[in-house]
Amino acid sequence: MAKRESTFFNMVVTLLAVTFIAAAALGFVYDLTKEAIELAKLRAQSEAIKKVLPEFDELGESFKVAIPSSTDSLEFFPAFKGEERIGVAIKTYTNNGFSGFISIMAGIDSSGKISGFEVLEHAETPGLGSKMNEWFRNEQKPQQNVIGKSPSTHSFKVSKDGGDFDAITASTITSRAFLEALKRAYDAYEKNMNATTASAVNQ
Repeated sequence: MAKRESTFFNMVVTLLAVTFIAAAALGFVYDLTKEAIELAKLRAQSEAIKKVLPEFDELGESFKVAIPSSTDSLEFFPAFKGEERIGVAIKTYTNNGFSGFISIMAGIDSSGKISGFEVLEHAETPGLGSKMNEWFRNEQKPQQNVIGKSPSTHSFKVSKDGGDFDAITASTITSRAFLEALKRAYDAYEKNMNATTASAVNQ
């Protein structure tokens, strides 16, 4: 039996078939894992809120705050101990990381100081920009520690831009973006802090 010759038509049909099968498989896997991924993100968010705030009894109702000149918003999670609001966790972000989008959960206590932070999502370079979650909480080096400080009393910029914080070694772009995200959270907090005094709803 003679060997069948490959033709342009046969190659196109084969490629289309492979593409269709691959797309169908990816769609199936996405549908299969979508719910689990969303649940994992919610768990990570909940854990982050606990880490970035002082000890609290309950969270009030979360709400979103629009960002001027943007279609994006920040999400606020006010926290209460008894009837007193002891802080607010704010899900903030920046699009200016070395690899683009960075999502951060920032905690701001009742005095307006950063009480903690957790990086939720990023695609920064491993071993460089990815070090932001540890770099900016170094208690031994004040210029690498944002905890307990406020943008009202400190310049949340890297030192080479005239700010109060040292950039991650070889990752100035990531450092600028990280500090920008915290400053964005604080600015939104300052403008909307009265809304966070609403009574807790989870009683």
